[in-house]
Amino acid sequence: MPTAFQRYLLPGLAFKSVVIGGGYATGRELAEFFLPSGPQGGIMGMVFAMLIWSIVCAATFMFAQATRSFEYRGFFQRLLPGQAWRVFEIAYVLLMILMLAVFGAAAGAVMHAMTGLPVLAGSLLLMLGIGVFTALGNAAIERLFKWASAFLYGVYALFLLFSLAAVGDRNTQGFALPVATDGWAMGGLTYAGYNVVCAVMILPIARHFRGRRDAMVAGLLAGPLAMIPAMLFFVCMVAWLPQIGGEALPSDYILQRLDRPWFHLLFQTMIFVTLLESGVGAVHAINERVAAAWLQRKHAPLLKRSRFAIAAVILIGSILVADRFGLINLIAKGYRASAWVFLAIYVLPLLTLGVYWLWRHPEQLTTASHQNR
Repeated sequence: MPTAFQRYLLPGLAFKSVVIGGGYATGRELAEFFLPSGPQGGIMGMVFAMLIWSIVCAATFMFAQATRSFEYRGFFQRLLPGQAWRVFEIAYVLLMILMLAVFGAAAGAVMHAMTGLPVLAGSLLLMLGIGVFTALGNAAIERLFKWASAFLYGVYALFLLFSLAAVGDRNTQGFALPVATDGWAMGGLTYAGYNVVCAVMILPIARHFRGRRDAMVAGLLAGPLAMIPAMLFFVCMVAWLPQIGGEALPSDYILQRLDRPWFHLLFQTMIFVTLLESGVGAVHAINERVAAAWLQRKHAPLLKRSRFAIAAVILIGSILVADRFGLINLIAKGYRASAWVFLAIYVLPLLTLGVYWLWRHPEQLTTASHQNR
C-alpha cells in the first residue's frame, strides 16, 4: 500500500530533483531568466512559472494515472494521435542530451572550483554516479530523491540565513527598486516551458497514485516544492546585483564573499548531489521507456547491465556536448529554443486533448483507482 508520502510529496520532490539541475542549483538559470526583470519582477516571474508547473503537473499525473501510462512512450501514444508521439520522443532525447550536457558542465565547474581538478574529472564522476543509480532501478532512485531533497532544503535555508546576516541591507535596497514593466512574464513562461517536461520524466512515480485526487494534489504541490529553493536562492542573489548577472557560477560568487569555507564546501557538495539526482531522473525516463518496450517484445525485464549500458551511451555523448559549448551558452541558447517546442507538443495537447479525455472518461479514473487500492 503506497504511503501518504509516496502519493503526495514524492512526486513533487522527484519533479524538483529533475528540474533543479545544473543551471538552477548554481544560480545560472535564475540569472538568465529572472534577474533581468529586477528583484520584484524576478519574483513575479518565478511565481508565474510555479503556477504553470503546478497546473501542468496535475494534468500530467491525472492523465498518467487514468491511462496507466508510467513511461513517456505510453503516455504520448495515448495523448497524441497516430505516430505524433515520435515527435515528442525526438525532442525529448535532444533535450535530455542538452540537460545532461548542462549537468556535466556544471559538475565539472563545481569540482574545479572545489579541488582544482580538470573540468572533465567532475563531469566523468557525475556521469558514473548517474549510470550506477539508473542501473539500480526505481526503489533506489526514489530513496535518492527523498534524502537528497532533505539535504537540499536544509542547505538552501542555511544559505539564506548566512546571506541575510552578511548583506541583508543590500537585499532590502534591491527589493525597493521599481518592478520591471516587461520581461518577467516571458521569463517565467520560458523557464517553465522547458522545465515542465520534467513531469514526464518522473512518470514511474505515478504508479503510487490511488486515484484522481492523489494525482491532482501531488501535481499542485509539485510547483511550490520545486520553486521554493529557487526563490530562496534568488533573494540571496539580489544583494550582489549587477555583477552576479554575468557569473557562470553565481553560487560560487556569493559563497566566496560569505567567507565560510566549511559552508562553501557543503554547498558545493549539495550542488553535486542535485546534479546527480537530476541526471538520474532524466536517464531513468529513457530506461523505463526501453524497459516497457523490451517487456512487451521479449516478455522479460530489462537487465541492470543493459540499463547501465544505455545510460553510458547517452552520458558519453552529453559530456562531449558539454565540453564543446560550455554552461552559459547551453542555458542561454539551447533551453530557450526547447521551451517553445515542448509548449507546442506537450503542454498544449495535454491541456486540450488530455483534459478533454479526462472529462469524457470519468469511469476509467474510478476503475484505475480501484485497481490500485
